[in-house]
Amino acid sequence: MANRSRASRRSGASGRDPFAAPSHDRKDLQLCRQVADTLHSVLGDCGDDCLRDLHVVRVVPAPDASQLLVIVGSPPGETPAEPRAVLERLKARAPGFRAEVARAITRKRAPALLFEYLAVPGGEEVPG
Repeated sequence: MANRSRASRRSGASGRDPFAAPSHDRKDLQLCRQVADTLHSVLGDCGDDCLRDLHVVRVVPAPDASQLLVIVGSPPGETPAEPRAVLERLKARAPGFRAEVARAITRKRAPALLFEYLAVPGGEEVPG
């Protein structure tokens, strides 16, 4: 009977809406926090003036923990940098950032990192 219960939970018979946005479990959210902390440090030490002052606004699974969306923003009180330039630099350094993340987390595989830049005037926080 226990096997049948597990099978029905896996098949989506839990009563949840199959078309609802996926909820992320505690482990995924913990991973996102670890990646955000790591990238905050790595960006500050990267030696690139354009990236050094960016702050990590949020890290979310995209769509799951094998790939993470890293949302970065300009520093508070600063004029935002050109989004295309920031994204090109982030993309160029993504393999190194992923290697740093791999060293900082305890997972079999490091997640792929996707970047999004919020060019908000004055570095205002975006409600989320």
